[in-house]
Order: sequence, then structure tokens, then C-alpha cells
Amino acid sequence: MENAEIIKACRRILDAYTSGKLGQTVMPEDTNPGFAIDLAEERLSYFTLPMALNYQRDSYKLWEAALKTFDDSETKFVFDVNAINIKSEDEIRTALMKYRVALQPNKHVNTWRTIANTVDENWGSFENLIGATNNDFLQLKQLVQIEHKKGFPYLSGPKIFNYWSFILSTYGGVQLKNRDKIDIAPDTHITQCSVRLGVISQEESLTLSKEQISSRWRDLLKGSGIDPIDMHSPLWFWSRNGFIFK
Repeated sequence: MENAEIIKACRRILDAYTSGKLGQTVMPEDTNPGFAIDLAEERLSYFTLPMALNYQRDSYKLWEAALKTFDDSETKFVFDVNAINIKSEDEIRTALMKYRVALQPNKHVNTWRTIANTVDENWGSFENLIGATNNDFLQLKQLVQIEHKKGFPYLSGPKIFNYWSFILSTYGGVQLKNRDKIDIAPDTHITQCSVRLGVISQEESLTLSKEQISSRWRDLLKGSGIDPIDMHSPLWFWSRNGFIFK
């Protein structure tokens, strides 16, 4: 398809997503406490720390475990970066594994602690971290992916960083500047959609890097009024539900 036709198809998919014609479209992150407007720090922490453990696992089960951990008064402290800094590793491990937010007792716990400590020691809170970037995606990218990369294991990787930025703007209450610069995160579903729509060929799906696929989407949608990351959920569900409209 020509670019104009692909963009037209994208608009149809977006419309189907918003009108409920793609079938089941409940996002894993929809499993959350429903934060009040004045609980910005808790909200940012909730939608950040579990994200760093979201690889090679069922996202729905991860967020179900996160909600149980948050709702339990004995384990909720793991979402407080100040509390984590003074708790022992064993206390944190016990809390994170109670509902299986952490599946790996060492690696997952260390990832969680490292990010929490990085935030606590450099900014004191997630709110201050976001404030230090002036709510700018590009400045957040500079801080997390370059200046403090080692302090944000996994979260600083290109795929998850872009998706996390999308979650911050969608669920975290952060009005990000330069949101149009957030790249689509090409997981298996997005890659399949990219082939089906003609953004990449079947052969290219096996040879192009995730960054190259993201670049194709960025070039395609430039000037269309559609931010690349806005296509993530519609495409993900379109593929997951069998490429059909109800």
C-alpha cells in the first residue's frame, strides 16, 4: 500500500479501537487502584516500578500482582522510594514475591531496588524526577537513557522506555511535551501489524531491528496528526484479536 492508504487504514483501526469494534481492549495497566488526583507520587510509582519487571511474562498477571501488592498494607511500602531505601533486601524480597510481582528473587528485586534508590537519591520522588524534565519527553529520555542509564535497568531500554512514556502520559497523569517523539514499541503484535499494513515486508520483519521498525512508523505518520505511540494499543489489540473488526 502507498503511505496515504496505510494512514487511512490506521485511522480505521483507531476508530474501531475507540468505538469498541476491535473486541476485548482492556489494557493490562487498566488493573490499577484508580488514583485520586492528589495522589500523583503513588500513581507515578505504581505505573513505573512494575514496568521494569515486564519482560518475558504475562502483562495481565503482572499488573494483577501489582494491584494486590499495592492494596496490602504489609507490602504497599515497595511503591514508596523513600521506604525502600531504608528497608532490608529481605524485607523487599518478601513483599515483592508475596503476590509474585517479582518472579526472580534476586534479579527482579535488584531491578526494583536499583530504580527506587536511583530516584530517591537523585530526586527524592518520581514527581521531582518528572519535574526536573519540565514534563518533556526528550529531557526524560536524556535523564533515563543516557545520564542515569545504569540506575534504570530495563526501564532505560528503547522498547520499554517508549512504552513507559506512553503509560505515563495515558495513566500517570503526565502531560508530556514532545509526545509525538515517543516511538511505537514493536513487540510481536506490532511487528505483525506492520507487515500486514505494508509498513515493512515479511522479510524485513526478520531482519530489521526494533529501532528500525519504529523509525518506519515515525516516518510514515509524520504530518498525519497521529502520534506513533497512539497506534500501539489499537494495533496490539487488532493483532491479538485476530485482525478482525466486530
